[in-house]
Amino acid sequence: MGVLQNKIDLTVLIRVANANPNGDPLNGNRPRTTYTGQGEISDVCIKRKIRNRLQDMGEAVFVQSDDRSDDGYSSLSERASGNIIDFSSREDYADKACKKWIDVRTFGQVFAFKAKDKKENVSVGVRGPVSIHQAVSCSPIDINSMQITKSVNSEPAEGKSSDTMGTKHFVEFGLYRIKGSINVQLAEKTGFSEEDAEKLKEAFRTLFINDASSARPDGSMEVISVYWWRHDNKIGQYSAAKVHDSLKISLKEGVQVPSSIDDYEIKIETLPGLEPEVIAGI
Repeated sequence: MGVLQNKIDLTVLIRVANANPNGDPLNGNRPRTTYTGQGEISDVCIKRKIRNRLQDMGEAVFVQSDDRSDDGYSSLSERASGNIIDFSSREDYADKACKKWIDVRTFGQVFAFKAKDKKENVSVGVRGPVSIHQAVSCSPIDINSMQITKSVNSEPAEGKSSDTMGTKHFVEFGLYRIKGSINVQLAEKTGFSEEDAEKLKEAFRTLFINDASSARPDGSMEVISVYWWRHDNKIGQYSAAKVHDSLKISLKEGVQVPSSIDDYEIKIETLPGLEPEVIAGI
């Protein structure tokens, strides 16, 4: 497949039940919320999950988690200098990085590392074609907290109880919406291809495979559906905002506090000449 030729807009709907989708380290690791009470998942968190899925699919990924490193490198600078050695210019460096790592040609990357066998630092910026918004819940969420105890001391201590108090926070229920777009002009620069777009779509569809933890037990987070709008030209038939807003989500009549996906009415407003592909989550 060749370089992407058609602009793409996308929306992903996620169900959260009794899980902490993205804790806020500045707020006791409580689930992130907006000032209006809507739940929130940062774009950085979403991109981390996408990178993990692409790595699971056998793709070379530059920004790897320490516990998922598959190439023996312990830092980004080591990975960069160990893979890109000979280059003639910043453009050549960026081209080699895009060809090597799918997340670089997808999301972009700033390289500010000392190149191997070179005295000067390399400073290269790559703008990626894929932009992801932070996920926001369709309704305000309720956050519950649970007190927990640990029955074993972490450190030896005489005369102290082995019980240590802690707190777990979780969202009772939330329907979250991720919005994103793929820019063709930037895809042409990084080499992001039609095949890469299909891999990204599959990563979204299977976003929470191998993502379970004590804060997100297996099955507590689920992709409901992926909406994939492929325009018939490079710049798009409609603005991304208009495309995203064409997916209408509202509470059903009589529902005050949603507790399941069935409490929502989900409709797609018709945009002439542009129909989304709707893919069910796994």
